[in-house]
Amino acid sequence: MTDYFGYIKSLHLIFVITWFAGLFYVPRLFINHIEASEKPSPEKEILTKAFKLMTKRLWYIITWPSAILCVLFAVWLLVLNPSFLQQPWMHIKLAFVGLLIAYHLKNHQIFKQLQRDEIKYTANFMRIWNEGATIILFAVVFLVILKSTINWVFGVVGIIALGILLMMGIRLYKRIREKNPEA
Repeated sequence: MTDYFGYIKSLHLIFVITWFAGLFYVPRLFINHIEASEKPSPEKEILTKAFKLMTKRLWYIITWPSAILCVLFAVWLLVLNPSFLQQPWMHIKLAFVGLLIAYHLKNHQIFKQLQRDEIKYTANFMRIWNEGATIILFAVVFLVILKSTINWVFGVVGIIALGILLMMGIRLYKRIREKNPEA
């Protein structure tokens, strides 16, 4: 393996982290934007303008470049070590990466809609949607660390349990917000 494999792997990991940072934060901005649209004027216009700008900067300056660089470095790693493609855990990981790219593209669609002031989703839906990247992250990390297609079954069970816990947390947070709107 080449001397610079570790550097490429490090850069891949850095851009995985920054990509996920964007994917974790952008739905939160979507929630804030949706909730701002329900406020009275002039608060609605001021907040909406601010959230559009914040989202645009996050999306185009951090999230998209990180996604592209993450994928480029991943392809480079596979070119340097094509034996990864013969390992069953990598096939499953790449399937989850495909889901992550689909999640990213759907976020882009939602981003474009909100930039045009088209609100098609509720804040509660976006709170659930916000957990999509978390579930994919858990799956990919366990696959990469365990490198086992058998253990990934236990990981899927764990992901389902995580999903249930996240849903319970979202419902609890909703109840808290209903009692205390400032929470």
